[in-house]
Amino acid sequence: MLDYDDDGFRRDGAPHRIISGAVHYFRIHPDLWDDRLRRLRAMGANTVDTYIPWNFHELPSGEVDFTGWRDLGRFVALARANGLDVILRPGPYICAEWEFGGFPARLLATDGVRLRSADPAYLAEVDGWFDAVVPEILPLLASRGGPVVAVQVENEYGSYGNDAAYLAHLRDGLLARGVDCLLFTADGAEDTMQQGGTVPGHLSTATFGSRPAERFEVLRRHQPKGPLTAMEFWIGWFDHVGEPHHVRDPEESARALDDLLATGASVNLYMAHGGTNFGLWAGANHTGAHPEDAGHQPTGTSYDYDAPIGEAGELTAKFHAFREVIGRYVPLPEVELPEQPPRVAPQRIERATGRARLLASLDALSAPVHRAAPEPMERVGQSLGLIHYRTVVPGPRPALPLRIDGVGDRAQVFADGVPLGVLDRNSPGGTLPLATGPAGVTLDILVEALGRVNYGPLLENDRKGVVRGVAHGHQRLFGWELRPLPLADLAALAFSDGVGAVDGDPVFHRFEAELDAPADAFVALPGWGRGLLWLNGFLLGRHTRQGPQRTLYAPAPLWRPGTNELIVLELDTHGEAVELRDLPDLGPTAAAPSVDY
Repeated sequence: MLDYDDDGFRRDGAPHRIISGAVHYFRIHPDLWDDRLRRLRAMGANTVDTYIPWNFHELPSGEVDFTGWRDLGRFVALARANGLDVILRPGPYICAEWEFGGFPARLLATDGVRLRSADPAYLAEVDGWFDAVVPEILPLLASRGGPVVAVQVENEYGSYGNDAAYLAHLRDGLLARGVDCLLFTADGAEDTMQQGGTVPGHLSTATFGSRPAERFEVLRRHQPKGPLTAMEFWIGWFDHVGEPHHVRDPEESARALDDLLATGASVNLYMAHGGTNFGLWAGANHTGAHPEDAGHQPTGTSYDYDAPIGEAGELTAKFHAFREVIGRYVPLPEVELPEQPPRVAPQRIERATGRARLLASLDALSAPVHRAAPEPMERVGQSLGLIHYRTVVPGPRPALPLRIDGVGDRAQVFADGVPLGVLDRNSPGGTLPLATGPAGVTLDILVEALGRVNYGPLLENDRKGVVRGVAHGHQRLFGWELRPLPLADLAALAFSDGVGAVDGDPVFHRFEAELDAPADAFVALPGWGRGLLWLNGFLLGRHTRQGPQRTLYAPAPLWRPGTNELIVLELDTHGEAVELRDLPDLGPTAAAPSVDY
């Protein structure tokens, strides 16, 4: 059991220091969980920390699933087998640069639900999540013989709000359902954040990336006694699409870690191993504090985070520097350092074996939903992917501006199947000229959702698809056919050699790659524009020429000996070849915000 007194942590009655690293099971193929945990232990950590994302476990059917990739109990058991204690952070909000901060998108289907507050409608949803997740946690607790020594109450709440009744409801909900381990809060090392996020009577911890002595002075103002803990010590940073790949100098990071440990504090390295935002799970940030002036900043597929254990398990220079520092304060495990997993032999696949045009494949991918006016994804029961809207604009009409009110996030517009242009939420007020003949025009709008905001005041305003409506000139357009396109299953696509590819017209391209044996690979799409990439039916993530990353990580367990299928959905500029590489390319670099974050 883990507890604490005025002097610090105690584990089973003995003085204890937590040396933890964040490793998220939902960002790692489950066949690689053990490998990544072995590497964490080899670095010197005695604890692993992970969030539990509500929206990852709640399936589109509404069922809550803890099997397969979602098998929290298996991940925790592997941690224990590797000599690690476990800290769990079950939300309901996790941030984590994860889609919608871990919330199910359906919470946006109803107007007026106030997230992260004591709003009864929201609390009822939270109670449903706790009813599902806490029974999974209870057998894992140290009080019942498991390795889980601490559970978090919410996450960095003080940077969002100050609803003490809400935090008390979460704390009471955990206790009432049987969680009897150490409970804690984690907030930024600023007075307002600590004021808003702490729960009286429970451990307060801080999140920061530099100047530990100053940060702990702030924490001490709000927690005069007890252990000092950096529950998130940011040793790298995440990447937004279109911005550089963030890195932090290993030696500078190691010095900062040394300064922190020299205070006697405990630490959780965020991230020890970042992993990958596979599929469409990457979240987003925003600029500005109001919807009308907010720029959308999608997070990239890679969550490498410049962590000491790289995205494909690399033991980086930062790993070795951190291991040396950690060894000055706690005994290092007597283990051999794990070797690098095998990598694929590079190859270039020159020719697609078939194509399928997306607009011609709508019936194979989705069933239509008819509405008077366009509606956002959430109101037709869709969480992730693309959504298609179709109507007829009557004619004849001269060229009038076509406008979408509320685009979430990027809309490709077609007139009688011909690409008309793109409207993007980051260019508010944009229009496209549309003229119609006597028979009118069939208008198609394909909207790509690029990750819901996971942090900040606009969390509950980020609906996807067409949010408010479409107008041609001054006239609102009614009578719509909607097709949700979550793209969870592409088996019904009819690929053909005779299908061409015109830039701006979305097309699925199928390629085949031959491997002697499964190995880690990095897939590059030189010359392509933007879209999605599947390997043997598994969605690896988004590709975009905006970068920063130029390769997508394809872990060995997703490959098979012999023929492997790669499907590229290209939305913009069609390329010709796909490359398998043995090294990642995460793009041009820039320093992480290591001074004041």
